[in-house]
Amino acid sequence: MHIIQEKILNMIKENPIKKGDFRRIGSLIGESHPFKISYHINRLIKNNFIYTNKDGLLCATILGQDNNRLFSIPVLGEASCGIPNIFAEINFAGYIQVSKKLLEDIDDIKNIVAVKAFGNSMNKAIIGGKNVEEGDYVLVDLSKTKGSQKYVLAVHNGCAVIKRLYKNEKEHIYSLVSESTEKHPPIFINPDEADDTFVNGYVLDVIKKPKDSECENIIEPIEED
Repeated sequence: MHIIQEKILNMIKENPIKKGDFRRIGSLIGESHPFKISYHINRLIKNNFIYTNKDGLLCATILGQDNNRLFSIPVLGEASCGIPNIFAEINFAGYIQVSKKLLEDIDDIKNIVAVKAFGNSMNKAIIGGKNVEEGDYVLVDLSKTKGSQKYVLAVHNGCAVIKRLYKNEKEHIYSLVSESTEKHPPIFINPDEADDTFVNGYVLDVIKKPKDSECENIIEPIEED
């Protein structure tokens, strides 16, 4: 969650405040731009952390009151796992909420984003004991200080890809390679360009999408007569 959103949410937990009073909210949290306050309030409402009551006051939801158990991780669009065809523009697509227990090995959540995998060219890769299939969420450290550095979110010809990074220091060449049941040609790059031009972040983990067969095992509530 963005630091401004955290400040707004913590303030509203203590004392509900009128929705449109952006300047007052800004003064209370040390932010001078009403537009930023309006933007982050709308994000909090959209993600069900706060709501407007019948008196026009912003109040924290049960989720907002219990958010110390969840992380809200921003989702930055999609990244291709095959032939690059997803443009790498910053495409904010909301948040996924993840239990802290699932992320307890990550020290600093501020640099973590999720990208939704498109394609199956990494379905033989093993990241945190899981492969990457279409529809899975891949967690990426944009600061490039965490992760194994084996698997990366990279940019090729303006498109985002998730690949395994091989480093051949002797030949002075790096390779971005698919690990798949399908055949995809590798991408070869100059090491001097790897960090600044190609590699946007290191892959930390994979959150698997639920499968239909798993959903069928969920016990349905019994209707009362």
